Amino acid sequence: MINAIIIDDEAKGRLALREKLLAYCPQIKIMAEAANGQEALLLIQHYKPQLIFLDIEMPRMNGFEMLNELTEKNFHIIFTTAYDQYAIRAIKYAAFDYLLKPIDIEELKTAVEKLNNTENKETKKQVELLQQNMQLPKKQLHKLAIPTLEGLLFYDINDIIHLEANSNYTYIHLINKTKITASKTLKEFEDLLPADIFFRTHHSHLINLNYIKRYIKGDGGQIELQNGTYVDVSRRKKDEFLKAIGY
Repeated sequence: MINAIIIDDEAKGRLALREKLLAYCPQIKIMAEAANGQEALLLIQHYKPQLIFLDIEMPRMNGFEMLNELTEKNFHIIFTTAYDQYAIRAIKYAAFDYLLKPIDIEELKTAVEKLNNTENKETKKQVELLQQNMQLPKKQLHKLAIPTLEGLLFYDINDIIHLEANSNYTYIHLINKTKITASKTLKEFEDLLPADIFFRTHHSHLINLNYIKRYIKGDGGQIELQNGTYVDVSRRKKDEFLKAIGY
């Protein structure tokens, strides 16, 4: 069993989530519910949950501010929110799960199934990353938590030269010449990373446009990156790519 606390200022929101958890997520044991950030702080300290469902928008103290008050953050977090696309993007960059209200049952089950009943030792770093990114102007998110089989790794997106598909995993090539195997698909990274910097040249390749060394003309063409890697451009992507580099 995973001990959990629901934190939401709306009684209807707490009730709806509680009922869905009871019906579809038997591995979750709801220890308590909080209607605001102050209540949540006391309940977290008392129950020491393994998981919290945290509403972002709450009066007086929002979800992010509440987390900032905690010195120990050894629990998993699933954020719940009704809006604010920028906050959602920052949450994704920090590799947290989130659920849009009204909460979809399948999305809830998927988020819960990822969890285990151990402490999450990465939460503190994830929250720090989230807070850093939330302080930046929109469109300037740059720190990314990358999930791997060994845990989360934290990198600046500007250090990524090239991402390469490998089935349900992605190889990430960095400027320091290291390669990470991330447990996300290339499509997930394509959706997450800024489109004005990262371009999908091919079904297997997503490149950082800032690291292009030269473009070699051809049917679709080929790109040489600054790390010496050659990447194909698919025929259907050629015109879009040339437009992206202002050619």
